[in-house]
Amino acid sequence: MHIHRSERVWLWFGVATLIVFLGLIGFAAIADGIQPPSHSQTIDPTKVAQTPPFDKPGIHQTGDHAVDAYMVARYPAFTPSTISIPAGTEVTFYVTSPDVVHGFYIEGTDVNMTIVPGWVSSSQHRFMTPGTYLLLCNEYCGVDHHFMYGSIEVK
Repeated sequence: MHIHRSERVWLWFGVATLIVFLGLIGFAAIADGIQPPSHSQTIDPTKVAQTPPFDKPGIHQTGDHAVDAYMVARYPAFTPSTISIPAGTEVTFYVTSPDVVHGFYIEGTDVNMTIVPGWVSSSQHRFMTPGTYLLLCNEYCGVDHHFMYGSIEVK
């Protein structure tokens, strides 16, 4: 089978572009330490209310300026809906859902997670500036989705 010279050029151009693209992704993953999630936490979504620490969601002190915040996203509210922490505290959020997919977005921060039933999502953020940060569900979860919000009070 004969392939025209211009088609061969474009074929090699496409293959070379693909190799460069995959090489850049591989380099970025290694250089930036990007790795797929491992040791993912799972939870039985039908037993969230009976599974510690989600049976008593809230703040748990882990150090002088560090806390773990265990939260449950259950249509149409977050539990707890408001948490208070001192400025300069690093918070590790652990969030799960017993019902549907929810979003977990804290306005003005880099915290933005998708909360999937059966999985525990986590994210860290250090709150340096005092104020009230709005917590929103940014995944449509039902008719009352617009009522699903909370707040982080940093004092």
